[in-house]
Amino acid sequence: MSKYEDWEPEQPETKKLPALVVDPIHGVLPYDGFRNPLTRSDTAKRVSMIIATPMTNGVPRVYHFDGEGESAIALDALRSPDLYGLEVQLPPVPFLCRASHEIRPHHFDLRLTFKDGFRRAIFARNGASLAKPETQDEIDDIFACVTTDFADEAAVVNVDHYTRAYRDNLRRIWELLQVVDDEADSVVEAAARSSSYWFLSDLIANCDLEEWRAYQAAMRLVGRNILWTDMHGVIDYPSRVALYA
Repeated sequence: MSKYEDWEPEQPETKKLPALVVDPIHGVLPYDGFRNPLTRSDTAKRVSMIIATPMTNGVPRVYHFDGEGESAIALDALRSPDLYGLEVQLPPVPFLCRASHEIRPHHFDLRLTFKDGFRRAIFARNGASLAKPETQDEIDDIFACVTTDFADEAAVVNVDHYTRAYRDNLRRIWELLQVVDDEADSVVEAAARSSSYWFLSDLIANCDLEEWRAYQAAMRLVGRNILWTDMHGVIDYPSRVALYA
């Protein structure tokens, strides 16, 4: 009797497929990154989102991210009222790699532009990569070649900081920040500053609002750093909340 390996059909080699392209969406600006990260991957989870910023005059634009960590950085930045614009998959910054003695290109993951004109380029990696001396050397080489016409500052972000619960919280906060309910926000903030509470459910009980409105308002206050909670745990009624120090 032949072994399984003797009759198992050979798997044909598959060609590398091109990156996915999002078709035009009515009323939405197209993706404008230098490179398209939407290639197939067995490990990374590509993310696409539609986001509007003052830089796009409030018109939503398609954004593609290499992974969930990069998209979480963007959502975290979008919480700031000082953020003006978001760019992803930037044009290459040529740098001299001391290890290979060659000029190599680097594409920063994101660039954040603030309302005062300050621009910050983001180098995103996981903790395992950042722990390697060669990665630190590469970062030094890249950052040394960042000029002020590209960014005023370059920063390293460890995407491991954005745990699954943290990412989920950021997504929910960002969605609720698109909902305008100034009355509910004012009522919940007033209760947060004047009443006693420990859990989110306690704070909501102190508000003369429908429970769902108070919950959504509290999430927006967390997003604006008015309320504090543990972002590494799923934000829910039993969550500990307090005024942001």
